[in-house]
Amino acid sequence: MEGFWQHPLIETAGYFSVVVVCMIVFLSIFELVTKYKNWEEIKNGNISVAMATGGKVFGIANIFRSSISQHDTLLTMMGWGLYGFILLLFAYFVFEFLTPGFKVDEEIKADNRAVGLISMLISIGLSYVIGASIN
Repeated sequence: MEGFWQHPLIETAGYFSVVVVCMIVFLSIFELVTKYKNWEEIKNGNISVAMATGGKVFGIANIFRSSISQHDTLLTMMGWGLYGFILLLFAYFVFEFLTPGFKVDEEIKADNRAVGLISMLISIGLSYVIGASIN
């Protein structure tokens, strides 16, 4: 039975399942810290929110990709993925702090696409840095 759990198809399904659950949890946390309802805004056609949320989805997935490729246990992969998410969340607050001339959340909610694009690119770019540093 031990060989069953180490089969590549089973391992892939396990990693996939865990990452999907983590993605849902992490996106829910992002939903709590933003001043708008992500999915409601996206449903209403807000491109800026879609870009910012898409960047977060890509960023989280990219961090987990690195974590999966660098670790051989599910628990270790989850731990590094959680740590990477915390860093990405921290970057979100730093971005808000470094733009004192305007509120990032308000601009994204108002569909300011320039701010939405920068937010997306920050999430994606930093996910590469975080992923590269996962050992």
